[in-house]
Amino acid sequence: MASVRLLSSVVLVGGLMCTVVACEKAAGASGQGSSTDSPTPTSSFSSFAESWDEPDAYAYTLTSSEGERSLIGTFRVTVRDGKVAKVVGLDESGRGEVRRAPEEVPTIGGLLDQLERAHDEGADTAEAEYAPDGHPVRITLDPEENAVDDEQTYVISDYEPQPASAGTKS
Repeated sequence: MASVRLLSSVVLVGGLMCTVVACEKAAGASGQGSSTDSPTPTSSFSSFAESWDEPDAYAYTLTSSEGERSLIGTFRVTVRDGKVAKVVGLDESGRGEVRRAPEEVPTIGGLLDQLERAHDEGADTAEAEYAPDGHPVRITLDPEENAVDDEQTYVISDYEPQPASAGTKS
């Protein structure tokens, strides 16, 4: 069942990508856009995640929403030596979460681990969209199709890898 769902997702994503390319070409031909506009993220379970090497030092903005859980809000996250070194809540929910349990805010690698676990456990939805460099820009999880408030959505933005001198492992 899970393999059928994964295959269906891959086919759907392939179709959507073809549609996006066709629309971009049409927009470019009509002078409404060009292929140099910002790249469109691609979706799949793991094709990019397996090829993306999480740096030891980076910063990103995480918007966590959906479901009944504590990690809700928008956060600016700084990672050093592969661990969350600093978290700043950027909205009321985020500030409250940082006061209560800052250790709940994950690295991007931690989010990818959640995605993999959800996929392995047969979640109804375990999807991600990836930037051209391979880092995820959106992760959507829904363990059970008909369960109420178990959904999780993570939007990753303003991703900035830091130079090696900013905190790499030795």
